[in-house]
Amino acid sequence: MQKSDFYYDLPEELIAQHPAEPRNSSRLMAVGRTSGEVSHHHFYDLENLLKPGDLLVMNDSRVLPARLYGEKENTGSFVEFLLLHQTGEKQWEIICRPGKKCKPGARFVFGNGRLKAEVLEIKEDGNRIVRFACDGNFYTALEEVGQMPLPPYITEKLEDKERYQTVYSRELGSAAAPTAGLHFTREMLADLQKQGVNLAYVTLHVGLGTFRPVKENDILKHHMHSEHFMLPQETADLINQTKKNGGRVIAVGTTSCRTLESAAQRCPGTLTACEGDTDIFIYPGYAFQVIDGLITNFHLPESTLIMLVSAFMGYEHTMNAYRIAVAEKYRFFSFGDAMFIA
Repeated sequence: MQKSDFYYDLPEELIAQHPAEPRNSSRLMAVGRTSGEVSHHHFYDLENLLKPGDLLVMNDSRVLPARLYGEKENTGSFVEFLLLHQTGEKQWEIICRPGKKCKPGARFVFGNGRLKAEVLEIKEDGNRIVRFACDGNFYTALEEVGQMPLPPYITEKLEDKERYQTVYSRELGSAAAPTAGLHFTREMLADLQKQGVNLAYVTLHVGLGTFRPVKENDILKHHMHSEHFMLPQETADLINQTKKNGGRVIAVGTTSCRTLESAAQRCPGTLTACEGDTDIFIYPGYAFQVIDGLITNFHLPESTLIMLVSAFMGYEHTMNAYRIAVAEKYRFFSFGDAMFIA
């Protein structure tokens, strides 16, 4: 398939700039995976679409306040860092701008010196390896100085950092939020459990490659970014038991989906705990091994994420659902509305 097959026309005013308040008041489109039948709800109606014995699998990764604004030591000129992933003790791979200021040996200060950094090397792709220095705990300093790395299509300031975190986030390490989970409130999760819906957690630290566009028109030539994931034994056991009992395993978000399908490739049959890096690329024709349902937001045109959704419920059903979403003025992308496919 071609990248252009996954294009749809999206009016700019449908790109959500703010999260819904309360979280679960966002809209929810339910789509039959095999029928393509569409119905319209709110996210708090999800309990009516789930059954006792269903299992929701959620990504508990927590977003780092990974965007740093500072200045070059001695010159005071402006610089912006975006932390990607840790490579050593207080050592990180970053994206920086303007790049011409970030040569090896260059030093920078952030938050009036609360955090300092030195560029160690420039990678082939232009990213930098930098070493940070601070008094006390690095993550404490980062919380004080850093800002949330909102996607580029969100142009308005986020007043409350926690609104770009899921209520169940706990494992610090993502450069972007697993946004399908932003719709859940703690009360809603408790109510679902009372109803007999089970909850389980995986961890996948979302990289900025999530927002990297597909450049090749032949999608098979696209190389996915790699992200670190962890499937605990407790979650593997719950999935195996759910399958045995005839329940549905429902991934909350494409990151949970990619984690589960990556784990299945490592241990076919009965899932067991595993951890590692994955660059799995799911597109139409992929045979799903674990998930029976998917909760996800509405994704960018021509992105790997809309390709994953198309793999799960079929290309025609997906593009039709997106056409309906635009016509019905659903809100799109990270702070937008959700879709439940089962």
